[in-house]
Amino acid sequence: MGMTMTQKILADHAGLKEVHAGDLIEARLDKILGNDVTTPPAIKIFEQTGSTRVFDKDRVIMVPDHFTPNKDIKSAELSKCMRCFAKEQQITNYFELGRKDMGIEHVIIPDNGLILPGDAIIGADSHTCTYGALGAFATGVGSTDLACAMISGSTWFKVPEAIKVILKGKPGKYVTGKDIILHLIGMIGVDGALYKSLEFEGDGVKHLSMDQRLTISNMAIECGGKNGIFPVDEVTLAYIAKTNPGRFNAKDYKVYTADEDAVYSSVIEIDLSQVPLTVALPHLPSNTKPACEVKDMKVDQVVIGSCTNGREEDIKTAAEIFAGRKVADGVRCIVIPGSQRVYRKALDEGWLKIFDDAGCVISTPTCGPCLGGHMGILAEGERCVSTTNRNFVGRMGHVKSEVILSGVPVAVSSAVMGRVATPDEI
Repeated sequence: MGMTMTQKILADHAGLKEVHAGDLIEARLDKILGNDVTTPPAIKIFEQTGSTRVFDKDRVIMVPDHFTPNKDIKSAELSKCMRCFAKEQQITNYFELGRKDMGIEHVIIPDNGLILPGDAIIGADSHTCTYGALGAFATGVGSTDLACAMISGSTWFKVPEAIKVILKGKPGKYVTGKDIILHLIGMIGVDGALYKSLEFEGDGVKHLSMDQRLTISNMAIECGGKNGIFPVDEVTLAYIAKTNPGRFNAKDYKVYTADEDAVYSSVIEIDLSQVPLTVALPHLPSNTKPACEVKDMKVDQVVIGSCTNGREEDIKTAAEIFAGRKVADGVRCIVIPGSQRVYRKALDEGWLKIFDDAGCVISTPTCGPCLGGHMGILAEGERCVSTTNRNFVGRMGHVKSEVILSGVPVAVSSAVMGRVATPDEI
């Protein structure tokens, strides 16, 4: 019986010839990730076990990004806990605020070349599945699993079943990876891929940039997926040659392809040319509609950024659409580059000036508003169009506020029009 991409990676990392869906295995890990919310509890568990050293200081990654810059004393204490532990353990990949390589974890980890094809990584954050865009196995875990992995360098998995998602054709103008993944989630629901691997393939993949693929893999968890993974192609190789030339030139990575007789629980085909500009209405990522069908919905706030849509391509697209335009009266628009590197690129290219001229707030990289932490909390009755990844009740503030998920083109258009809008209107 053949194996999927995910199953092959897990088999190799478990030292097994083959694995099958439902098998319980222990696999070694190439990288282990924690942030300022999830790492402090893991540190406590780490210490309770009597452990004194992490298994490998070069393979543990720690990123302060959720409540940073710290919004209050409690968040400051969380960051201090992680900062002190990172210093004590001499963690190589600790990313402090303001440094050129810092930012939102799921933006900086691929951009800093820390993940390559064939790697296996866990992170105490559900959107760790982002890195599957590079042909790696990546999934989220809890703080207890993070603690144990910091000690042992391995963790256990139940090998997931897989859904094959065949992407065909070429996306239309302004249609992004965000529209594609929202379209898929709308098709199968928030539990449609529960504990399954979403494995993307098809001739449509070649039309997706790496930033678009990272967005799609990022939201695999929004339909319950264990992970989302793309095949390795010329786009992938060009990306890793840029982000980690050392490992690329040494061929220190491995390309896995699914067997022809690999078993899938289902197969889904999506014609990218037929995917519309899509939004997810409150209060589920699966509550999707074409953006053109909900243009009567006024908005109070727009957020452009996050681990889903804060990459260079996203910020560049926002600037191109905003150029010469203004944020509508009564609307607050917050733009958050996903990393310090993206921020500097936006500064050097004049994109920040465009945002400032348009009347936007420009923030340092942070997860802040996405999880209702800071930098964009909604009051009762307010509505936000956001390029983030979740729109659950109370996600961005008051339980009687609303979040509409969209891609960058719809978000910018909505900021300009003061209601859900599409680029053709502005």
